Amino acid sequence: MKKVLFGALVLVTIFSATSCVKVNFEDGGTTVNPVDPTSNIISGVISTSKFYAKGKWILKGYVYVTDGATITFEAGCVIQSDITEKGALIIERGAKLIASGTAAMPIVFTSGKAIGARTPGDWGGIILLGKAPTNRPLDPAPTIEGGVGRQYGGTDPLDESGILRFVRIEYAGIAAEPGSEINGLTCGGVGSGTILENIQVSFGNDDAYEFFGGTVNAKNIVAFATADDDFDFDFGYTGKIQFGVSCRKPDFVDAGDAGNGIECDNDAASSLATPRTKPQLSNFTIIGPNDAVGTAANHNFSNRWRRATQFILRNSILMGHPDAGFSTESDATLNDYYVNNISEFKNNLVHATILPYKTANAAIATIALIQTKAEAEGCITYATSAAIQLTSPFYSTSPNFLPAVGSPALSGTSFSGMNAFFTSTSYRGAFGTTNWTNGWTNWDPQNAAY
Repeated sequence: MKKVLFGALVLVTIFSATSCVKVNFEDGGTTVNPVDPTSNIISGVISTSKFYAKGKWILKGYVYVTDGATITFEAGCVIQSDITEKGALIIERGAKLIASGTAAMPIVFTSGKAIGARTPGDWGGIILLGKAPTNRPLDPAPTIEGGVGRQYGGTDPLDESGILRFVRIEYAGIAAEPGSEINGLTCGGVGSGTILENIQVSFGNDDAYEFFGGTVNAKNIVAFATADDDFDFDFGYTGKIQFGVSCRKPDFVDAGDAGNGIECDNDAASSLATPRTKPQLSNFTIIGPNDAVGTAANHNFSNRWRRATQFILRNSILMGHPDAGFSTESDATLNDYYVNNISEFKNNLVHATILPYKTANAAIATIALIQTKAEAEGCITYATSAAIQLTSPFYSTSPNFLPAVGSPALSGTSFSGMNAFFTSTSYRGAFGTTNWTNGWTNWDPQNAAY
């Protein structure tokens, strides 16, 4: 675990000195330039390390942090986008972002607009680019989507792009170019040396999280009221994520695409390029609109495995989406799940308002056979979302995803054969009896006073 350590003397120095300051981390040290606290603008290209003290900062335009530079935000920082020159923060390969907040003092990246005026797409989002493997060519390396013109990926699975801990990302998703919005948090070839813990992305105009290849792991991540996909995996992502929750806003969804809990592809061509996309996921709670009054038509799948992807999804709750708590959408994907037993869908609670299971090809496996296999491997299928007995899981400004007393979510897990990264739990889904979102998340950022 990495922490930023400051003593009183260091803080005095940061605010008064004009020379470089040594800020110590448990994994070594880095030299940073303290930022003048009388100027709160972050803009342009950052090529030397910077420290931003607790306070309010304005992200103006596309900000690029280049190879060798580290930018550090102190716990309690609020970074708002400029209204006219909408911001985005791009951490290039070899650079680092250290945003290590606390439950009492999270770090917030958000809209620069006033209370009542904030909208999805008020700014870009955060883009982390690393040197970990993807299934794209190395030369030339792929360019990340979103119109920022920067490359990602490499050969180092242990690469480090920094720390995001107790961080909120709100109202991201500016359309940098037609049909190419920036996600709340984009990870392109990000390595496992990076720490992603306790992150909430809310009211984004594209995906909440998208992983383009890479090996980065994460725990305790939240997607709330996202237009497009909550969790999107592509181009050979092979990392591990535990304790993820997503919740859809019924009347808000991408009208030109579709909103899914999980969408996962090997690549757009359904090729067998390696490494094959294979996220390893456990303890997710994925909440759809549940056919609420005013639900927009484009809400789609709870999880959607397609285009030759592989996957592991265990010990999770999938409920309230119109279509498919579990959908396999290519022959290669279906074969690796049903025939080859490479992919895993085990010990999950499954519900959809229309059809809980879908299959790419009934000649390989019918819907009935898919359901039979899932249920033989610990899954339970429900006709109603109420039968899963979560406290108050659907969209509101105060959701509660904890299982009620007697909920089937409180038992029935299996972590057999899973990587040591995963914490064994007795409960399915992201929550047992403790709500780890307390204190640092915000379910009503429209009315937050920044």
